[in-house]
Amino acid sequence: MAVILNLETATTNCSVSVGENGNILALKEDNTPNYSHSEQLHVFIKNALDTASLSFSDLDAISVSKGPGSYTGLRIGVSAAKGLCFALDIPLISIATLESMAHQARMESFDFIIPVLDARRMEVYSAVFDANFNQIRETKAEIITESSFAEYVKTGKTLLLGPGAKKCDEVLSHANFVFMDSIIPSAKDMNKLSFAKYQKSVFEDVAYFEPYYLKDFIIQGKAT
Repeated sequence: MAVILNLETATTNCSVSVGENGNILALKEDNTPNYSHSEQLHVFIKNALDTASLSFSDLDAISVSKGPGSYTGLRIGVSAAKGLCFALDIPLISIATLESMAHQARMESFDFIIPVLDARRMEVYSAVFDANFNQIRETKAEIITESSFAEYVKTGKTLLLGPGAKKCDEVLSHANFVFMDSIIPSAKDMNKLSFAKYQKSVFEDVAYFEPYYLKDFIIQGKAT
C-alpha cells in the first residue's frame, strides 16, 4: 500500500489530493484568479488528510507538480513538498505538469494531445503526446503562429487543452484541431502517475531538486 500526497501549484489552481495505490481519497482545490497558494496550500493539505481520515505519519511519499508554470507557484509547491519530505523522512516524486494535464483527455479519442499553458504574449508552454499518453515531442516555450503543430494536425485529430488553448484558438484554424481551454492542472490527475513512479522507486533528490521553470524568471520593473 502507498499513500501519496499530491501538490499542484503550477497555475492559479491551488490543488491538493491524497491517493492510495493510485486511487483518489480526497481532493481540495481552489482556482481563484489571483494566486493564493501561500495562504491556502498548507490549509488544503491538512483538510485533504482530514477528509481521508489520515495523518502526516500515514504518508509514504510526497508528489509535486514540477512545471513548467508560474515561477512563484512552483516555488511554493516545491518548497512545501521538500519540507514535508525532510520532516517525515519520505521520498519526493515529481510529476511533469503538462503530462498530468494530458491525462485529462482520457475519456476522449484523439490522435495527438497537446497540453498548453499560457506563457505571456503569444507564447505558450507545450508538449505533444500520442493517443497512449506517450510524450512524442519535448516540452518547450513557443510562439503560436498559423503553422504551429502543423505536422500533427495534418495527420490526425489534435486536442489542445489547458489555459493556453484559447490563445491557440485565435490563431489556428485547421478542422482537425479541438480546443478545450477549461482544463487546468489539478492534483486529482497526479495520483496514478505518482503511484506508478512510487512503484518503480523513481524519486528525486530532496536536497537538490528544483522546479522545471523552462524560462528564466524576469522581474518586471516600473516604467520611468
